[in-house]
Amino acid sequence: MDPYVIQMNGKSPLPSVLDVPVNIGGRSSMPGKAKGRKARWSVKPSEMSKNTFNPIRAIVDSMKVKPNPDKTMISLSIGDPTVFGNLPTDPEVIQAMKDALDSGKYNGYAPSIGYLSSREEIASYYHCPEAPLEAKDVILTSGCSQAIELCLAVLANPGQNILVPRPGFSLYRTLAESMGIEIKLYNLLPEKSWEIDLKQLESLIDEKTACLIVNNPSNPCGSVFSRSHLQKILAVAARQCVPILADEIYGDMVFSDSKFEPLATLSSNVPILSCGGLAKRWLVPGWRLGWILIHDRRDIFGNEIRDGLVKLSQRILGPCTIVQGALKSILRRTPQEFYHNTLSFLKSNADLCYGALAAIPGLRPVRPSGAMYLMVEIEMEHFPEFENDVDFTERLVAEQSVHCLPATCFEYPNFFRVVITVPEVMMLEACSRIQEFCEQHYHCAEGSQEECDK
Repeated sequence: MDPYVIQMNGKSPLPSVLDVPVNIGGRSSMPGKAKGRKARWSVKPSEMSKNTFNPIRAIVDSMKVKPNPDKTMISLSIGDPTVFGNLPTDPEVIQAMKDALDSGKYNGYAPSIGYLSSREEIASYYHCPEAPLEAKDVILTSGCSQAIELCLAVLANPGQNILVPRPGFSLYRTLAESMGIEIKLYNLLPEKSWEIDLKQLESLIDEKTACLIVNNPSNPCGSVFSRSHLQKILAVAARQCVPILADEIYGDMVFSDSKFEPLATLSSNVPILSCGGLAKRWLVPGWRLGWILIHDRRDIFGNEIRDGLVKLSQRILGPCTIVQGALKSILRRTPQEFYHNTLSFLKSNADLCYGALAAIPGLRPVRPSGAMYLMVEIEMEHFPEFENDVDFTERLVAEQSVHCLPATCFEYPNFFRVVITVPEVMMLEACSRIQEFCEQHYHCAEGSQEECDK
């Protein structure tokens, strides 16, 4: 019998193929013979998983308090504009997705960095003389979050540090620390509409600094940096030779009295990786399409950073192909009226919320200029029964069924963040309840009785 033929009728005298020891280089392959290892189950989570920590989840999940059963819950905590159904995307955006699906062209794998045609559309949409772009400068990603992750992974090694805003989006810390990258927090100044404390920022930079994250417009602050302030930020980066990761997911989502300036349009010296996506401006965060725009006119990144981004993108083989297929129509056919109406609503809600909260003793909101948020300072000396912002917001849920995120989530104690995407009637009701809550718990600070008597 041919020794390489295995009979399948059960009558073969040969042992099962799984039981045959194979001798390779004098070593038996029989299981259980591994030298020096006692076989036992020991399955433990990786260091990366143990080092992954989301401050928002940690704080929110630890809040055991239940809302007031007599009041409908109003959540001003979720940065998802679709939650309440009052901000649908444009019908052209939906139609673009339907057409892409019906075409049958986008069911297979795309290149890991995205279809060339889709990258050409993004390059064309964001190209300008001050910051030219081609398809080779675009990497498509699974949402802006993955764009940020890839940028951090390509720019920083374990043991290096990155500069992150305080208050700032908690994902920067979550991603960096899971990769063994140290976080250094630079301060934003509420009294200056959340501009960066540039002197303090520059003092943090050392030989291990891999990049500076600039988030404009800001989550959680709703601030929009002026052209002159952005130029000062760029001057620090140029002086210190630190590349910038520009988180511009809220780009163009600014109110009529402000202007968004893409960071890359203001400098040809500083290499910039700009991250964006469909999530917020087109109101489809669940579609998970983001992008990285590579601005490197002095060839400081060179081929190595570009090649590194391509290699990193191959870990998950790119974003959803159907959304990529719809991208051309989304970018070309979404009417200006849609963008205008979204911003008009957000500004109206922001003004309403700011005005209402500014009139409440003990609260000091900071007027936003864009994005979907505003930050409110709690004058804790007037609320002595509360230990901190987490305690304050917990009790607000328990008594008034209004949920705001404590700004401890954003490394900034004694503030809370309000999401301004809720329907106007809910915003009015929430502000009314916050007023009632503050009036019930407000105390005159020592030495300010005169002010309280006014």
